[in-house]
Amino acid sequence: MPDHKVAIVTGASRGIGAAVAERLASDGFTVAINYAGGAPEAEALAARIVGAGGMALTVQADVSDPAAVLRMWDKVEGEAGGVDVLVNNAGIMKLAKIADGDDALIDSQIAINLKGSLYMMREAAKRLRDGGRIINFSTSVVGLKLETYGVYAATKAAIELLTGVLSRELRGRSITVNAVAPGPTATALFLNGKSPELIEHMSKMNPLERLGTPEDIANAVAFLAGPDGGWINGQVLRANGGMV
Repeated sequence: MPDHKVAIVTGASRGIGAAVAERLASDGFTVAINYAGGAPEAEALAARIVGAGGMALTVQADVSDPAAVLRMWDKVEGEAGGVDVLVNNAGIMKLAKIADGDDALIDSQIAINLKGSLYMMREAAKRLRDGGRIINFSTSVVGLKLETYGVYAATKAAIELLTGVLSRELRGRSITVNAVAPGPTATALFLNGKSPELIEHMSKMNPLERLGTPEDIANAVAFLAGPDGGWINGQVLRANGGMV
């Protein structure tokens, strides 16, 4: 990869995405902070990164809109000169038993989690500089198969399949394609709507007996994005404390 490396992190205004953006910036990447609606948070994150000596830009785009995805890539390439790393972090989680999931619950998760990630992978396959990295996000629920997580986990299982296929399709360009599959992680996405008792129960499900932190997940992403992860390709890294 060139000395001046550029990373796009989708859904980076808060939670795991923000932690990933800060970590990659500290590792020397110029970070493009993508957001759909959290402009103030994205701008504040960019200011923190620049204040710490890093480089960052913000770019608004709903990844479920293919035209917006194209505009995002055009903007980042125009302002930063090219892209070396894509972190496909943007996602939503809506829980319901399969029998109770309405059309909106199904369609919204497929649109953002599956189609959004796929639109980003499609552009990365065409535009990423040789020697780059694509890092997708799955979930450890693909292995746990917990009730009410069916639609969410199904979108992520598809991402795992696409990760393996794309890693093979990019043969000859020294681009790796991997996925990170977090377990329960202390973010608003996970904590919202859960009782303290349920959170405590889920934190004890892994042998390390705690929830993951956004920084734990960012460390895994940074490994795959950096030189030490260059021989890892087509894999799913389950960052869950040993839960599954």
